[in-house]
Amino acid sequence: IHTGERPYCCDVCNKTFRQPQHLKEHHLVHTGEHPYRCGVSNKILRARSSLKRHRHAHTGEHPYCCDVCNKTFNNRSYLNVHHRVHTGERSNPCDVCHKTFRNTRSLNLHQSVHTGESPYHCDMCNKTFKILRNLKAHQHVHTGDRPHSCDVCNKTFSKKSNLKVHQRLHTGERPYSCDMCNKTFRDKSNLKVHQRIHTGERPYGCNVCNKTFSQPCSLKIHERVHTGERPYS
Repeated sequence: IHTGERPYCCDVCNKTFRQPQHLKEHHLVHTGEHPYRCGVSNKILRARSSLKRHRHAHTGEHPYCCDVCNKTFNNRSYLNVHHRVHTGERSNPCDVCHKTFRNTRSLNLHQSVHTGESPYHCDMCNKTFKILRNLKAHQHVHTGDRPHSCDVCNKTFSKKSNLKVHQRLHTGERPYSCDMCNKTFRDKSNLKVHQRIHTGERPYGCNVCNKTFSQPCSLKIHERVHTGERPYS
């Protein structure tokens, strides 16, 4: 394990593994077999280790703890990825633009920027999405469902990420900091907009007069000069 040696090789795709059990579980990818079943939800899984992790969803158990910030996880691999927040490690580079990422999932999502692929499709409005999670969140627009509720003020949200940002109003947490002026923000997107003050970046351009703006809402307001729209009259 410590030498990095991976002596067990899949005879179908040549992927290698450190332990024979891992190779055995990998073979199920090719056979399609799912031999492990959860006794609570009846979900079927390929690997015994996956079943063990899945059971934590029912028990609420988070046995893996970060020794830096004490955040806990139900999966050791999630903890390993989280550690990179503290170390700064970004070991997964994009082979097109060389941007680096902490995990392969983030890299795979990023690569759709280059391919233009948006495989998830809303069957009500035909809008497409790069990731399934965003499609599911979008569908709440049509259903009116707001399943995520603040336990302080009971305000509800259609997306869990919006609830998380809202909760910082109550906690006072502002985890995103500008590395040029140290101003802090509750939301990463607000930090990104703020940083354009320092960089001078104005990525939103009017297609009539080519005037540029740092925020899409500013562009939208400006466009009314050309359209004559007066929404508040």
